[in-house]
Amino acid sequence: MSVEQHPAPALRASDRDRDEMLVRLHTAFAEGRLDEPELDERIDLVLAARTHDELGAVAADLPVGGAVPVRPGGGPVGRFQVAYKSSVTRAGRWRLPERFTTIVYKGSGTIDLRAAELDGPVTVLRVLAYKSSVEIIVPSGIRVEADGVGVSAEVYGDPPAGAPVVHVRGYAYKGGIRAKGLIRRP
Repeated sequence: MSVEQHPAPALRASDRDRDEMLVRLHTAFAEGRLDEPELDERIDLVLAARTHDELGAVAADLPVGGAVPVRPGGGPVGRFQVAYKSSVTRAGRWRLPERFTTIVYKGSGTIDLRAAELDGPVTVLRVLAYKSSVEIIVPSGIRVEADGVGVSAEVYGDPPAGAPVVHVRGYAYKGGIRAKGLIRRP
């Protein structure tokens, strides 16, 4: 007597499983492993995935990462900060490296540069806002260049020749990234 064997059904993916995969993809984007078109394509696949196998296929070529290290008190370590269904703020006196990445997933973020010490003449801020808003506060005397999807800049005044440059490269999906400068009154 033979028993017919059927393959086990694929394990269904939950909304939390999809959310975790989206964070993994956004982290890969922030690290430069994916470009914007690849990220967009993979986001669509994650949102359509019904099983764990389908989710796994979306990121099969990406490393599995752990948690982002955080200093006591909540500050990011190095060049990277993440908010997952929460808020993140970087303000006060701090050193801004030449490349800094912020990822906000279903939350909000603030990058306040008024007291920041820039490491170089050109700083690149890579910002990813998924169903989130990120505000970048820029002091007078800094030139802002912004590009990407869902990125706006509202910085007033003419910085002097040779002023430091903050280049905001962003991608906002169902959210926004806004660089704003304070108007200095005479």
